[in-house]
Amino acid sequence: MAIKSIENLRRPPATLIMLLAGCLTIGWTAGWAQARIQPLDAIVAVVNDDVIVQSELDSQIDLLVPELQSRGAAIPDPAILKEQVLDQLILERLQIQRAQTLGIEIDEATLNEALTNIAARNGMGLMELRETLEANAISFEAFREDTRRQIITSRLQQEEVVKEVRVSEQEVDRFVETERDSLITRSEVRLSHILIAVPDRANAAQVEQARNEAQAIARRLRQGEDFASLARAKSDGGRAQEGGDLGWFPLGEVPSLAAQPAQTLARGELTDPIRSPSGFHIIMVSDIKGDAPKPITQTNARHILIRTSEVVSDEDAQRRLEQLRLRIIGGDDFATLARSHSDDTGSALNGGDLGWVSPGDTVPAFEREMDELSPGEISQPFQSPFGWHIVQVTERREQDTADELLRLRAKDALRLRKAEEAKELWLQRLRDEAYLEIRLDEYDD
Repeated sequence: MAIKSIENLRRPPATLIMLLAGCLTIGWTAGWAQARIQPLDAIVAVVNDDVIVQSELDSQIDLLVPELQSRGAAIPDPAILKEQVLDQLILERLQIQRAQTLGIEIDEATLNEALTNIAARNGMGLMELRETLEANAISFEAFREDTRRQIITSRLQQEEVVKEVRVSEQEVDRFVETERDSLITRSEVRLSHILIAVPDRANAAQVEQARNEAQAIARRLRQGEDFASLARAKSDGGRAQEGGDLGWFPLGEVPSLAAQPAQTLARGELTDPIRSPSGFHIIMVSDIKGDAPKPITQTNARHILIRTSEVVSDEDAQRRLEQLRLRIIGGDDFATLARSHSDDTGSALNGGDLGWVSPGDTVPAFEREMDELSPGEISQPFQSPFGWHIVQVTERREQDTADELLRLRAKDALRLRKAEEAKELWLQRLRDEAYLEIRLDEYDD
């Protein structure tokens, strides 16, 4: 069914929160700052009929380096970093150009809502967000436009990639069987830890030695050596003699360094060495406790979709749906009108029927409107990434089936995985079809 889809492939607020956190918590490294000089603004790439200039590249590097530092990641050589960041700018520019061709735009209300959400998730208001950014030498207007671009590219990916993804029941069966641990909602995790310390005021050779030792230990662990034994023998951490066992943590109380591994690693999996000011850390998820599956509310719904195009404007689609809604309220049959008017060919043949819809099955805009309706009610016309809709809820039920919940999560995970794979091919196709001229050799280090 065309309307059923996962959420946006890339979620701008989450990406920006991580970026913002890095900018606010970690300072600029002297080595990188000294490596960069400030020549005249110059063109570093030609992308079809547009250009990327040196100041744009420098600005993105200014944002990226602190974010890498905040995650303890190694910062690449300046020349390599420039190439990597320029490549991302090129891909973004190609997507913006494609979005313009398709007429995808973001209105000011949507942009302001996204910025307000970013501020709220960082525990501040919009004005405080502006002041914090500007205090860290980040232009609020540049941040605002970056947010706009990310929302546009997200909608473009939804339209051109995500909605084409299909997951079969056989794929879901295999995923549930092989990756059941990853589908369990975690309430607590038990963590184990090995630290290879780096001395205060360590020089580059000492840091590299510690990194190499941590990487060697990680390789030995992946080859089957016992974590506790290696922790006792090699770890500089405070719990080394307990085999590195840190005990159980509620998911919301996991130390920040281990927050992401605690949510994503399966039982027995471990991280690559993670850099922090104290050294290199290897973290293993030793065990997982999961919450009992909670009942989910399913909705039986039907809808009529009118897509916009060069000949059908937003106003035209909205007006047609208002007229159809009045006809249904006046006694016309919903299913008959859906068969003759809906642009969702998958559901139109069934009179607009979507069957039983679970939370997360539809895009957020559709789910919000559907959830506000009581059985029998028909929504006002509303917009989603697919076009304009009216939806009617016919029935609701509570489902308390653990296996079904696992299957829903498996389907969502598979959709996301397939969407990421499809996105990479799609981006490569955009690049292959574009005129590109790279001028980094003219960029003066």
